[in-house]
Amino acid sequence: MAHFSGNEDFDAKLNGLMFSLMSWQQLADFWPRINRQAGWYLYAIGEPVPNTISDASHVEAFISEIDALLHRDHHEDYCGIVYADNLDNPGFIKIYDPNNLGVSCGSSKNPPLPGWIMSLTPPGELVPKHLVPEGRKRWWRNLWASQ
Repeated sequence: MAHFSGNEDFDAKLNGLMFSLMSWQQLADFWPRINRQAGWYLYAIGEPVPNTISDASHVEAFISEIDALLHRDHHEDYCGIVYADNLDNPGFIKIYDPNNLGVSCGSSKNPPLPGWIMSLTPPGELVPKHLVPEGRKRWWRNLWASQ
């Protein structure tokens, strides 16, 4: 089942064709391909929808911190929880929270929402079906407070 925010462009990207970064090495090779100055909206599901783009330093900080979080919390020898619309020149990236994967990211009829989205398209609000843990909210807010 697709998730809809009411923003057609954003919804089309959210529910469109995505490519998985299966290995940790693929993820490491992917991060540098992201143009930090492209005008990214950084969105943590369950937090207020961003209405402004992030500057390059915020994008860099987010990438650094989310990479550390994924390595710390995803106890697998593969990644498989980061998806992009284009692996060489991404414009939309979904990052699933390792602590809320449900049955499986893409194989169930009702896959969970990602935990975080990087988008060049202004996002629409997505409401998670679960409570976002306070630790994740603090992590997100601390990321922005330190900038």
